[in-house]
Amino acid sequence: MTRAKRLFDLAVALLLLALLWPVLLVLILLLLAFEGRPVFYVAERMRTPHEPFGLIKLRTMRPAAYGTRATGVTGGDKSARMSRLHRLLRRCRADELPQLWNVIRGDISLVGPRPPLRVYVEAFPELYAEVLRSRPGITGLASLRYHATEERLLSACRSAEETDAVYRRRCVPRKARLDLVYQRHATPCFDLWLLVQTARTVLPQRRSARAVGPPRRVPAKGD
Repeated sequence: MTRAKRLFDLAVALLLLALLWPVLLVLILLLLAFEGRPVFYVAERMRTPHEPFGLIKLRTMRPAAYGTRATGVTGGDKSARMSRLHRLLRRCRADELPQLWNVIRGDISLVGPRPPLRVYVEAFPELYAEVLRSRPGITGLASLRYHATEERLLSACRSAEETDAVYRRRCVPRKARLDLVYQRHATPCFDLWLLVQTARTVLPQRRSARAVGPPRRVPAKGD
């Protein structure tokens, strides 16, 4: 990571935290009220092929049953553990707000490939050796272009084994291809464009008055 990118990450992350801490506080209180503790979830992710870190998220899934090991990516096999509030947070990606702290700590960047699980880095060492030459990020080209497809594919899976197989076969190579496209064309302007596009996908869009147009006049009888 260049010094300029690191300074940009710090400035934007601190600004976003200053602006969004009331939103984060409300979400924490909602989770405490409706879902209980723990509010945060710290997941191991890989910053480099050999360097793990703890990725901080708001918890959007009820804890696994006692004696059950919860591993792998999230598919339809885990849907029973998600409430309406959990799904809402995931849909608008609000569960990722605490990752701004990961950015400040230097674990990840604002823009880059999503940090992968260790099991997939070990399964595809050559691929991730290339992908993780870029510092992982909260958002990126693959996140924007493939997130909806990934959600659709994994939500149709009904077992952990099926979820893992679909992710390995259909998601890992396609996301890596996009991550490598980003790596070849990464610039501050491209990062800024990706951040703006991310904001547009998660914020509610208002229809402009021009697009909606004035209400049509209902003709009276005799007109």
